[in-house]
Amino acid sequence: MSSTRTALRTTGVAVRAMLILTLVLGVGYTLVITGIGQLLLPSQANGSPLPDDKGSALIGQSFTDADGEALPEYFQSRPSAAGDGYDGTSSGGSNLGPENADLITAIQERKAAIAAREGVDPSEVPADAVTASGSGLDPHISVAYALLQVPRVAEARGLPEAEVRALVESRIQGRDLGFLGEERINVAELNLALDEQEGA
Repeated sequence: MSSTRTALRTTGVAVRAMLILTLVLGVGYTLVITGIGQLLLPSQANGSPLPDDKGSALIGQSFTDADGEALPEYFQSRPSAAGDGYDGTSSGGSNLGPENADLITAIQERKAAIAAREGVDPSEVPADAVTASGSGLDPHISVAYALLQVPRVAEARGLPEAEVRALVESRIQGRDLGFLGEERINVAELNLALDEQEGA
């Protein structure tokens, strides 16, 4: 009889503890953290959306036509191995090593295509222009790759190169904490700024 009471008492304590901890940690903690995020960092807490529902500043996107050809009036992103390209549901790299023949061929083809599109020597094409990031979702390109594209974008939009170059330079994001990583440019934000500047 006493062992039955002990088992029931233990079960009751366990159930009450589970309910209390679920309310405190599962509901209360979630509401507090969500509230802090909405108060202090509302844009980041909501996925860093771009204006007019044009995506997120955290996820790259392609600026190509229906056939996958680069739109000349837009700065181009780096390649993506996530699904069909910048697919947030299939984040990941190609998993091909640096000596993989398929990767080497793809890089050479990309380099030749970019050099032809930008009117430069293949040796001038930066590494990030021909290689995908580990996540396949990186929204940034190097400053060198953005500056390489300035003449094409300026010509396609009928703008002075100096004006487009100044816009690129105004969008440079510094190293994290001042020393981590490289300076970079968010392609979607740059293209949106370009559209806004031209429409103004």
